[in-house]
Amino acid sequence: MIKKTISEINEKYELEIDKIVKAVKRKKAKKVLLQFPEGLKPYAQVICDEIGDKASCECVIWMDTCFGGCDVPVGVEKLGVDMIVQFGHSEWKF
Repeated sequence: MIKKTISEINEKYELEIDKIVKAVKRKKAKKVLLQFPEGLKPYAQVICDEIGDKASCECVIWMDTCFGGCDVPVGVEKLGVDMIVQFGHSEWKF
């Protein structure tokens, strides 16, 4: 496991954590599923903790594959999540 701080990760990637936190609060989401591309999965727990702490929500990490915005996890409704956040390369309006 790669140990990095959120500041170190933000130097390398444009995660837009503050934008995500605002969206979670606006939607009043209590349980948020985070989906990461393979390159970000080593940092998933740090990112999850940061969002959970700032947005006062429970974050769940989806560790299966993620091939883009159209790759919504199968069976995710069983997890009882209020919101899905997918990290990737393309900008999506939400």
